[in-house]
Amino acid sequence: MGPRTRCESHIESPNAIPLSDSPQGPPVIRSLIALVLLLGLSLMEATAAQPLAGKRPNIIFVLTDDQGYGDISAHGNPILKTPHLDRLHARALRFTDFHVSPTCSPTRSALLTGRHEFKNGVTHTILERERLTPKATTLAQVLKDAGYTTGIFGKWHLGDEPDRWPDKRGFDEMFIHGCGGIGQSFSGSCGDVPGNSYFNPTILHNGKFEPTTGYCTDVFFAQATRWIESVKGGDQPFFCYIPTNAPHAPLHVPAADEARYQRHNQPANVAKFFGMIANIDDNVGRLLDQLNEWGLENDTLVIFMNDNGGTVGVPVFNAGMRGQKVTPWLGGTRASSFWSWPGVLMPADCDRLAAHIDFLPTLAEIAGAKLSPKVQSQVEGRSLVPLLENPKAEWPDRTLFTHVGRWPKGANVNDHKYAGCSVRVPRWHLVSEGNGTARWQLFDLSADPGEKTNVADKFPDVVKKLDAEYDAWWASLPPYLVNEDAVGPKDNPFKELYVKQFGQLPSTDSPPRKQ
Repeated sequence: MGPRTRCESHIESPNAIPLSDSPQGPPVIRSLIALVLLLGLSLMEATAAQPLAGKRPNIIFVLTDDQGYGDISAHGNPILKTPHLDRLHARALRFTDFHVSPTCSPTRSALLTGRHEFKNGVTHTILERERLTPKATTLAQVLKDAGYTTGIFGKWHLGDEPDRWPDKRGFDEMFIHGCGGIGQSFSGSCGDVPGNSYFNPTILHNGKFEPTTGYCTDVFFAQATRWIESVKGGDQPFFCYIPTNAPHAPLHVPAADEARYQRHNQPANVAKFFGMIANIDDNVGRLLDQLNEWGLENDTLVIFMNDNGGTVGVPVFNAGMRGQKVTPWLGGTRASSFWSWPGVLMPADCDRLAAHIDFLPTLAEIAGAKLSPKVQSQVEGRSLVPLLENPKAEWPDRTLFTHVGRWPKGANVNDHKYAGCSVRVPRWHLVSEGNGTARWQLFDLSADPGEKTNVADKFPDVVKKLDAEYDAWWASLPPYLVNEDAVGPKDNPFKELYVKQFGQLPSTDSPPRKQ
């Protein structure tokens, strides 16, 4: 870890009352002021410098679906207002160069395992290729082994078959919908309850389907809050994972939330999309207020992220980045990453290159979890603890690989080696939109963060080096691609279980009786 740096502080009050006729007050007063400021800065430094390893806070992780980096007002969005996410942003350690995968399941698998999604067998979001290999150890299992109680409330999207549910992967409490979105259904293993809706959704709760009342995001946060209340007084810290399905399409939103952003000469889907995010923001605000009311703020690490770049088909602000979801450009992978822990983490920006694969080792270290040799060999990421303690700490260069995946089922994987892929190091981004052959473009992010000017011809040695790293990485993948030829079940598991529980498919007229 590098040397710690002083966090600069500037305090002003427009209504300050002069202490004397002198602009700076008499010498005694000036000395007292200097002493108070010095003590304040020292306390701030001491707070920032607290060792985090083994502190074992409660952990709440909110992961939104298809909300891009630019879909937060604190990131410069000129229309959208997110006061509660802004509040979280203001008091958080913020990673400003944090990257995830270009789509849903891949990101989730990397977050929960500490390694690239392809090495988890996850190369798509459907077609059995969304299923997390049973051989992987998840973050929930690591935390549970370290004495945490664990719960998930929302979108799983890593396998809908019972042997792949969250309750088999380390979660004590399970409250989820199926597939990649509420009501979605595909042939094989990936599908939700038939006909399910964003309003009053039927949810799988600890192995049984339950009807709910309300809008899906409200339902997930409310259930998570009830669960936190039930476990907060126990001997165990808790890990509460809230992966919303909003604002993923279809853009179904409460009318009142949509009305906040209805404007003339604007596509209707923008108001719906922003309304879904406003609803998320309201729920984040209520959760933060509840933690304060319970007196848990200083004992709880709250983390907020989005799962991939901005949604496709909605013309919104993208923070000057190229690309969006399902692309290898920065606009497809850059994510918000706010880490808030009042009294422990100092609010600051950290510009070091970080990624989803760092999530597991970071939380494991903070939780004091001892990783087995098997898990150590699984994890490819780094603990972010040195940067959480000091955002200017030394951080060795690294190489990150992105691939959109999603090639057709049964295709020769090598035919798609260069289809939507990239290699990232701190300064450079090498991107290919080709297919069978590489068509590399190189961007100098230090001068061109919007990726507008291809400089591959000017820096052939950089292209050659990064291409060789990509080639070696790709060659390492075949043993891990375990889902490519997988055959799914005849019926979606959620559909089959629903019929088994209720004796019939759901009616569109009324929800099933609770059993």
